[in-house]
Amino acid sequence: MAASPSTARAINDRLALRLLQREGPLTAGQLKTLTGLSRPTVADLVERLQDSGLVEVVGETGDRRRGPNARLYGIVADRAHLAALDVRTDSVSVVVADLLGKTLAEAVLPIGSDTATEAAVERAVVLLERTAGKAGTVPLHSVGIGAPGLVDPVTGELRDSSGLPAWHRRLVAVLHERLPARVLVENETNLAALAEQRLGAARDQDTFVLLWLGHGVGAAVVLDGRLRRGASGGAGEIGFLPVPGTSRLPSAVTSDGGFHALAGSAGVAELAGRYGISAVPAPQEPPSAALVRAAVRAVGGASAGAAGAAGAGEGVPAHEGGAAAAFLDELAERLALGAAAVSAVLDPGRIVLAGEAGHAGGEVLAARVEDRLATMSPLRTEVRAGALGGAAVLRGALLTAREAAQDELFAPHDESRAPVL
Repeated sequence: MAASPSTARAINDRLALRLLQREGPLTAGQLKTLTGLSRPTVADLVERLQDSGLVEVVGETGDRRRGPNARLYGIVADRAHLAALDVRTDSVSVVVADLLGKTLAEAVLPIGSDTATEAAVERAVVLLERTAGKAGTVPLHSVGIGAPGLVDPVTGELRDSSGLPAWHRRLVAVLHERLPARVLVENETNLAALAEQRLGAARDQDTFVLLWLGHGVGAAVVLDGRLRRGASGGAGEIGFLPVPGTSRLPSAVTSDGGFHALAGSAGVAELAGRYGISAVPAPQEPPSAALVRAAVRAVGGASAGAAGAAGAGEGVPAHEGGAAAAFLDELAERLALGAAAVSAVLDPGRIVLAGEAGHAGGEVLAARVEDRLATMSPLRTEVRAGALGGAAVLRGALLTAREAAQDELFAPHDESRAPVL
């Protein structure tokens, strides 16, 4: 059955918007070439998109021939603003961006463990409001939030979790109440996986597992292009994985006896201390990241996170290369235990070591984990270092907010004129 004229227009507009989003500003001629549509059809859709306020003329090409064919059309980036929050146990980071994802303002606020719930919530909300104000007068359309803990896959709400501050869940509720914007919540590790898939070490990978190595540990599972959250939102709670090398088993209320005990920041710091390795972490950085980075430098490697944490650990005496190598070897042995369990169950083909410590270890640590994993599993599994470090959560939250805003703003209000996406 042939599409109706209004449906055909919506399909053409959707295609053009996707191309402008992916390629940047284009001329009508370039849109004609990329879409395969006729010149009159392209002229009509450009006019519709301009009338709807989604597309505008942003410049001209360098061609000597001027006129309508030289105009460059681009998406109106200030049609709406977006925000992303990375909510940690001791801090909140905020980024505000335009509709195309360009950062306009950002801020970080430490929140001490002794801060009362309502005070912590108010500080976080005010931080977001002030940062949005610095970005301009355009209202926020969508806010993406990355937080530790479980997100209910049905309601999208952050669930009560033992060991996490009470203000986390309260913050989400208050943002829903005070903001006219759409508020979206997702587990921080899942957002990191989304960012690494779009922008980093898992780019274009349909199936992979991301291991988050920061203050704690977590995993995100992407199978056949889809993020898998599990029946209760708990897929990837790898910190509770029972592994050898711990003094006890994990329980329903604590992961102290699980993989977390070996790969969490405290466990890594204890291991580094055995080898005489010390380092000074950057603000809001888990100690494990600085220690891993120092060890990588000591063995003569360049960690992925070296440039991003310039100054952290400066002035710390260089460590014996042998001790640093032994530390990295034993850490890789620990990480391979978790990776082997993941590989045996899911056969992901690629595991990304993300988070601050995974980023700091770079390919030096990833190669060690891959070598050790190859001796433990018959399934060939690549191990790669995350490319985005601790920023992956914010990047993923911003991608989520951006997609939500575009889905709504690019949807038709008048079926006869406006586009859908």
